[in-house]
Amino acid sequence: MFKKHLPYLIIIFFLTCQHAIAQQKIFGKVVRISDGDTITILDSLNQQHRVRLHGIDSPEKGQDYFQVAKEYIGQLCFQREVEVSILKYDHYKRAIGKVYIDSTEVNVSMLKAGLAWHFLQFDKSEEYAQAEEEARLNKRNLWSLKTAQAPWEFRKIKRQQQKLKAK
Repeated sequence: MFKKHLPYLIIIFFLTCQHAIAQQKIFGKVVRISDGDTITILDSLNQQHRVRLHGIDSPEKGQDYFQVAKEYIGQLCFQREVEVSILKYDHYKRAIGKVYIDSTEVNVSMLKAGLAWHFLQFDKSEEYAQAEEEARLNKRNLWSLKTAQAPWEFRKIKRQQQKLKAK
């Protein structure tokens, strides 16, 4: 009887583990800013955690407002204690989560400042959509450009160019 249900038990165990990971929180000091949507946190055990901010995508290196976004998130949280609510881990082993300083969500702050796009592929929240829309309407930062290119489009074009060079 046990053997018959083993595949189901394994699936239940796997789903339970993923749910436990999804509820994980990290507390620590921000010790590195990679760009406008990726930071590194040092926890109380001196372990570093790379964190990708959920639901947003900021300009890539080589794009307008890359440095502004990096400096802005640095001003918000560099050398400060933050809380990260981890939603999952990506294939680069980065924690994907929502970053908080006190009760302020950094992810939303980046959108409101006009320094990130709402990454609809990974987030469908109304809060993020409204934050981006507010920045667009007020022409904040990257929304002041006549043609702001989304980072995922920039990365796609860059990959295509690299493929052409490799031929």
